[in-house]
Amino acid sequence: MWRYEAAQFTRYWKPQTFGALFEPAFMLLAFGYGVGSLVAAVAGISYRDFVATGVVGTAALFLSVFPAMFNGYTRRVFQHTYDAVLAAPVDLHELLAGETVWTAARAGVFGSAPLLVGMVFGLDPAPGMLLVPFIVFATAFGLSLFGAWTAARVASINSLDYVITGVVTPLMLVAGTYFPMSSLPGWAQVAAHANPVFHCVELVRHAVFGFRPLADLGHLAGIAAFAAVAWTLALRTLRRKLIA
Repeated sequence: MWRYEAAQFTRYWKPQTFGALFEPAFMLLAFGYGVGSLVAAVAGISYRDFVATGVVGTAALFLSVFPAMFNGYTRRVFQHTYDAVLAAPVDLHELLAGETVWTAARAGVFGSAPLLVGMVFGLDPAPGMLLVPFIVFATAFGLSLFGAWTAARVASINSLDYVITGVVTPLMLVAGTYFPMSSLPGWAQVAAHANPVFHCVELVRHAVFGFRPLADLGHLAGIAAFAAVAWTLALRTLRRKLIA
């Protein structure tokens, strides 16, 4: 599965690298300097640095959910790639793990790019930044599994629009990326604890500005729980679609 994914990646690594570097730059220019001219600091952090660290969570979301949903649906329904893979000595666990771990690994690399861009715009380097690719990987793994489950559940590829609008967009907005969670109603703050992107953003900020061991363990547990549930759902649904 990894050799297959690597072969595919050689065809589109240039545009993905371009997007991974320049999209955060545009976000920092628009929010960091645009909104930052109105909001100097958030929770003791300059708004520019607040956005630079928060965008990492958004990158983890987009780099995992969208490839898992659209590639998963296309390979299962249109290309019948999964049928060909399962005809070889590969079981469903290996297929699912191979695709999602690859997606998560790629997200771990490209999803860390906003910090590099942030440092160009003045974000101070910190030793904890070395852990950010692993934080993004863990988050993207669960989100990739969610995308794989969604791709196996929908009746048509157009139905993914419902997921993008009704699930992916709220995951991005209710994560503390562009504004602090304390500004949201109490129910939204509670709901955010089921959002892996929120946990990712908090861990990234703590890695950059200072770890909080007890809180960070809770965030890691939230990411792990989401991935465990998503793995179970994705595996069961794909088994019904491909084997049963």
